[in-house]
Amino acid sequence: MFETSKDILNIVIASSIGLFTIFVCWAIYYFVQILRQGFKAVEEMRLRLKKIDNAIKAFKEKIEHSTSHIVLIAEGIKKLVEVIKERTEKGGEK
Repeated sequence: MFETSKDILNIVIASSIGLFTIFVCWAIYYFVQILRQGFKAVEEMRLRLKKIDNAIKAFKEKIEHSTSHIVLIAEGIKKLVEVIKERTEKGGEK
């Protein structure tokens, strides 16, 4: 089977190259998995930030709408106070 030491050397080199190839494939696979998990984490953070941004926008819109209603309510109360003031002044004159 082995006629010279060169045959043994060739077999050792071939098996070493084969093992090295298996190791490189294994390392590449785990590197890709790490990149994939990193991409998923970034994507989840983007979705969470988008949800937070939407919640802040909704809160801001509600505050803006409520302040416009408060202004209307304040003006209505102001008119009501003026009407009551006028009636009490007219009632005092009689």
